[in-house]
Amino acid sequence: MADSAEAPKTRLVTCPACGGASLYSPANPWRPFCSERCKQQDLGAWASEDFRVPADVPPDDAPHGDPRTKN
Repeated sequence: MADSAEAPKTRLVTCPACGGASLYSPANPWRPFCSERCKQQDLGAWASEDFRVPADVPPDDAPHGDPRTKN
């Protein structure tokens, strides 16, 4: 019978920052990144707004405003 408290499985994944191999396991404190450098570069890209979540809302300075709101 298999032990239910088995160690978590490890696998190699692609680092989202540099494309290199990265160990995806609790032993890698930077997962899914391969290094602290790649993790910090990704954080910096979010902080400088290089990455953005798209929004459906038109800008406040649109000539006719937001059609979903009643004025």
